[in-house]
Amino acid sequence: MKNILKGYPRTFWVANTIELIERWAWYGLFMLFANYLTNDIEKGGLGFSQSQKGWIMGIGTGILYFLPVITGSIADKYGYRRMLFIAFVIYTSAFFVFPYFDSFTGVFAVYIYLAVGAALFKPIISATIAKTTDESNSSVGFGIFYMMVNAGAFLGPMVTLFFKNKSYDVVFHISGLMIALNFIMLLFYKEPGRDNLESKGSFGEIIKQSFGNIISVISKDLKFLLFLLIVAGFWTMYNQLFFTLPVFIEQWVDSSTLYNFFSLHIPFIADNYSTGDGGMKSEFITNFDALYIIIFQIFISAMVMQWKPLKAMTTGFVINSIGMAMTLYSQNVIFLLVAMFIFAVGEMMGSPKITEYIGLIAPKDKKALYMGFSFIPVFIGNVLAGVVSGPVYQSMSDRRSFVMQLAKSKGFNISADPKKHEYFVEVAHKMNMTEKQLVDYLWQHHHPYNIWIVIFAIGIVAATALNLYNKRVLKSK
Repeated sequence: MKNILKGYPRTFWVANTIELIERWAWYGLFMLFANYLTNDIEKGGLGFSQSQKGWIMGIGTGILYFLPVITGSIADKYGYRRMLFIAFVIYTSAFFVFPYFDSFTGVFAVYIYLAVGAALFKPIISATIAKTTDESNSSVGFGIFYMMVNAGAFLGPMVTLFFKNKSYDVVFHISGLMIALNFIMLLFYKEPGRDNLESKGSFGEIIKQSFGNIISVISKDLKFLLFLLIVAGFWTMYNQLFFTLPVFIEQWVDSSTLYNFFSLHIPFIADNYSTGDGGMKSEFITNFDALYIIIFQIFISAMVMQWKPLKAMTTGFVINSIGMAMTLYSQNVIFLLVAMFIFAVGEMMGSPKITEYIGLIAPKDKKALYMGFSFIPVFIGNVLAGVVSGPVYQSMSDRRSFVMQLAKSKGFNISADPKKHEYFVEVAHKMNMTEKQLVDYLWQHHHPYNIWIVIFAIGIVAATALNLYNKRVLKSK
């Protein structure tokens, strides 16, 4: 392992540091985003419905992962450093203007603007890692890269959650300041050799050429296209970690046991990451996934280093599906933490291998283009995840919807706005229940945990399809 680590050039480590900072900034917002959109207004949220949240996060994040198919070619043409600079300008400005919008249309528009910055960034860093690794060290190299992703994903929310009680505006500003640090890192970034695209035309001609490249790859490599479509199922399931789980915990999970543990053993955590009513913030709990990966990613990567990528992916998909399904099954926070560990093991086995697999099969003169294609299944998965976490979750699991249905069925005349917590309190009062008793009543009568069946089915179908792809299409033994 020591010899492998010494074999990476400086650009590999600079790119990983840039990725760490970018993910820190992104997840500092993104881990909190679902609750920011849907939380009661008194809690600093916007009070959007689960469906509105699903459309914003699904389509907006989907666009983020579609554009790299084009931006990868643009980066190959104009230069990685130049496009990284533009990406960080968009990123920084988007974070700082975000708090000024609170309508559905305004938030949607700014989120898409932010997504453009992220889309410019993503294929460049992935291509840099691919160009600074080879078959002898790519497994560990992408494992390190994925560990950096999750280090940023863990640290970002831990910092922003610390200041969340002051204002969500502070969350956006912290992320903006973090991404601005990458302007400094650009001074140390040495651009690797870029793909030699023949076109020297205008920007519009390059866009046209990019779509031509897309059509060319799809028409000539149908096996690769099928692989991308199968992997989209995995990302649909995986994205529930950000789209659905924080909301599910916020609405249904009793985290008092975890709060009591930290209150007794690590009071600093209990004081700064609690909800203020004897529970822990849902985003803090969800963040255990990234913590698990930081601790175990190198070990898991070393363990599966000799595995064929498709075998590792299939196994990871199955384990991942079981873990995600279990996180949405119980109100017990300890059960949820165990389930998240199972989920993380599957994630560590399968997710880095997707990027590694594409990096290995990509032609040497089209690394950035093919790495851009690696985001196609993530694009599809985000759009579908938005549907699952939006209309599907609102129908099957949304507490606010259930409370409104209950009030209507009982004929209660509630004066409060359903977007405010006051509405929930008033319904609980009319039911002669405490707030916790009303939550338990809704859990028992509406079975919101059944959402796990949908999530599990999506993941298992993807794993089964990938196994058949490996055995029938590639005819592997």
